[in-house]
Amino acid sequence: MSTSRQHIGDDSKDPSRSASDFDSVQLRELLAPVCEDAGFELVEIECGPNGGETVLRVFIDYPPGTEKSISFDECTALSREVSAILDVEDPIASRYSLEVSSPGLDRPLRTPAHFRRYCGSDVKIQLRSGLDGRRNFKGVLVSVSEDDSSITVDVDETHFDLPFADLSSAKLIPDWSALMKGQGKRA
Repeated sequence: MSTSRQHIGDDSKDPSRSASDFDSVQLRELLAPVCEDAGFELVEIECGPNGGETVLRVFIDYPPGTEKSISFDECTALSREVSAILDVEDPIASRYSLEVSSPGLDRPLRTPAHFRRYCGSDVKIQLRSGLDGRRNFKGVLVSVSEDDSSITVDVDETHFDLPFADLSSAKLIPDWSALMKGQGKRA
């Protein structure tokens, strides 16, 4: 995983507001075009405490069909562009550190396109409400419904149709043994 980091924000900002007050939809709308213009897909945005400071993490990847990995230099260059936009728009109320990173091998899956891209891969899914009393599913991602309303996961040869609207979190489970042998599917 490649990561570039820098400190942003003004210490004189309103101390009663925290970076956790950020609007993820607003940030996504602000940063997605910057990422796309640089040739990347905005995968995820996270903002929260980390070791006594607030960190805004921006995860990027190449669009589907690209087989190369994000480099440190690319993260650094995009970090400068993102920082410039954030300085002008000022969407976060307090001082924070910005990290621009690849999503890693255990990348999060958020959109129907993400799930389609990784059909056949091992995944870990958590639902908000659950299905038949169960909230956690670990298995192979089989498919995404045509209308994007659900995903199908094979858990020990039992198929579960999980409603997309109930997904709390989803991420890939890397095949470490295949990766160590150089045979793993790129995440």
